[in-house]
Amino acid sequence: MQMSAIAEDFAPDWAAIAVVILGVTAFSVGQGLTYPLIALVLESRGVSSSLAGLNASVFAAGLATSTLLIGRLTTILRGDRLIVAGLVGASASLTAFAIFDAVWVWFIARFLLGFSTSIIFTISEAWLNTACPDRLRGRVSGIYGASMCAGFAAGPLAIPFVGTEDGFAFALVAVYIAFVAFASVMLGRFARTRPERSSAGGLIQFARLAPILVLMVVAFGFSDIAAISTIPLYFVERGYSENFAAFVVTMVALPTALAQPLVGYLLDRLPRGIITVGSAIACGASFMVLPLLTSEIALLVTVSVLGAASFSLYTCALTLLGDRFRGGLLVSGAAAYGLAYAIGSAVGSGAMGVVMDSVSLDAGPLSIGITMLVFAGIFAFGLARRPAATKG
Repeated sequence: MQMSAIAEDFAPDWAAIAVVILGVTAFSVGQGLTYPLIALVLESRGVSSSLAGLNASVFAAGLATSTLLIGRLTTILRGDRLIVAGLVGASASLTAFAIFDAVWVWFIARFLLGFSTSIIFTISEAWLNTACPDRLRGRVSGIYGASMCAGFAAGPLAIPFVGTEDGFAFALVAVYIAFVAFASVMLGRFARTRPERSSAGGLIQFARLAPILVLMVVAFGFSDIAAISTIPLYFVERGYSENFAAFVVTMVALPTALAQPLVGYLLDRLPRGIITVGSAIACGASFMVLPLLTSEIALLVTVSVLGAASFSLYTCALTLLGDRFRGGLLVSGAAAYGLAYAIGSAVGSGAMGVVMDSVSLDAGPLSIGITMLVFAGIFAFGLARRPAATKG
């Protein structure tokens, strides 16, 4: 495949980096709002934890569908324009949540939201690594992750002020994302780089070359969706208020945002495998202690550590992607990440709800924690060897 100049050949493309961070922040605001808000609305309507988890899994199905089509999509539209298209699709899906009350419509809108955000994820990650030199890759990835987490934190903050009944919160974020799409078009005109097209068979090729990186994102999706989607229901069923449950999502996201630049700095200074394994261990341990705690302050501190550790897996995976791959394989790798996230999030949201319904309430976070510790062991073994950078 013909390759354009890679990030090491020129100074950082700050305009491209700004477009990527602006777009992903808008996406995360929408996702941070919809996950707890949809979960709380469904719970108030008497919908079971299993059905609420299935609704979250439909989002994951949208992620997977878009990811599998990314090669074709990149031949239809240029990468930077695909990001704008994804933002427009996310805005449209949020508008549907605001207008319609029927649960089946929400399932369709949730699928569209997943489809659109996968585009944003995939192209943004590839473009970020194309525009950034390796000497800054960890720190820029940390800022990217921090911006995403800040969006997750900002979304739930609207719930206590606008409520869960009239759809105003959905409409507000839909307008915001539409504005960001317009701003991205304007700012993208100053970018010097563009994300490349996904290579033919790139998903399979990347999965064969970097199975541990793919598994890192599976683990992130598994723990992340459990934290921001099902954990709020867990606290409501334990007797805590809806506002506390929504604030839990903020406390998962806000400290995570503050931690990611530090994680990025460490990734540029320490062995990246050590940071990955430590993140998985901290995440698993945090899930496992939740059933032992009753103090709201202790619970909020624990979910803060949980969120920061979980998202650090994503920051590590994004940094390692740019470290080890170039050209079209960056897009293929980012697409593989989207599919891995879809798989992990589908299993995480659905499994925890089923375990809570069929076994016991506390078995939900315990099962997630044990699984994350197993992932930590796999990462420790798989990241021991460091392959050379691969072009595609």
